[in-house]
Amino acid sequence: MEIKAIIEKWKPGVKAFFSTFPWKNSLFFLFFLLLAFIFWLMLFFQKENVEGTYRIPLKYTNISEDVVFDQALPEFIEISIADNGAEIFRLDITKKDSLEINVTEMTEGGNTILQGDQYRQLIRSQLSPSTNIRGYYPMNISLATSRLQQKELKVVFDGEITTNRANLVADSAVFIPETVTAYGSRQSLDQLDKAYTEYTLFKNLKATSQLPVTINPVEGVKFVPDHVDIYIPIEEYTERTFEVPITVVRMPKDLDVKFFPSRANVSFSVTLEEYKKIAQEDFEIELDYRKFHANEDGRVDLELTKTPASINNIRLSPSSVEFLFENRTAE
Repeated sequence: MEIKAIIEKWKPGVKAFFSTFPWKNSLFFLFFLLLAFIFWLMLFFQKENVEGTYRIPLKYTNISEDVVFDQALPEFIEISIADNGAEIFRLDITKKDSLEINVTEMTEGGNTILQGDQYRQLIRSQLSPSTNIRGYYPMNISLATSRLQQKELKVVFDGEITTNRANLVADSAVFIPETVTAYGSRQSLDQLDKAYTEYTLFKNLKATSQLPVTINPVEGVKFVPDHVDIYIPIEEYTERTFEVPITVVRMPKDLDVKFFPSRANVSFSVTLEEYKKIAQEDFEIELDYRKFHANEDGRVDLELTKTPASINNIRLSPSSVEFLFENRTAE
């Protein structure tokens, strides 16, 4: 209510202000201001020797994979130029294209320093013919390189792969390509036997996927390529359970053994394709008398001695059972 009262109080004053505001004079003022700006722009375009300073990004191409530059390469070149106003205005409002330096071409004949006329002509290729170059920095760029040793390394995944509840990773992940080439000093390469990826998490995968991963950088070593793809086969799985009897081998002829319980449930995950191919006979729980007969607590841990290769996530319940020896009666 207070806000409404304030609005009602000020409403007549605001209305009176806008009704008496000199809109016509203001529009004339804005028109002449715009006209003055246009005249100034025209004069600026016709003006000669307008100066400007710009930063142009550098792009290095055609670099041999087995070399490293002896000095760090600059990422930008700063140039000071003079030209007519129209050209300076164009440079001010347009995005600067990268200045490409073809390393192999520039170093032909053993020349390893980009400087002088060669450097100046390269800069001029980015400018208008009317532009006067007043100066630039750096004055030269060293393209000297040293040849590196190389070593093929197998890619190894560092990270975690998880799927949703209805799917599982069907087989080992595969890298494309499976190996990368490491370039570096002999001492650096001797310390490497594998190329590990950066620690990566792939969560809740629902289908077979091919995803990019980055090779974990190593100081003083260059990997080619430094990115690979990881192929992760994912299949839809279902759960199944069998009741499997517990058996014993190497029992003395005069003894018998009873287990409590005498069977264990084997639960596992299996693809829909393999589901009907799995039978109870594909599983065995076979204990060795010599390994458990002296157990003082009268319990023995269960272990599957036969399982199909196509199943995953196997669980035994119970994981251990009690046992009791009995003498066999003479027949």
